[in-house]
Amino acid sequence: MFGLFKKTSELEKLQKEYKKLLEESYKLSTSNRTASDKKVAEAQIVLEKIEALTSK
Repeated sequence: MFGLFKKTSELEKLQKEYKKLLEESYKLSTSNRTASDKKVAEAQIVLEKIEALTSK
């Protein structure tokens, strides 16, 4: 209940986006390989942002 109004940190937002992109990539991998590769590339960019935040 007390965490109801807690704001998510930038790191949590990026991790959630990264997970979402990988899930979409997995779903697309069976039907459209090009779109799947684009999602993986987007996820890689997000992962680099996550690593930059955690290295500080």
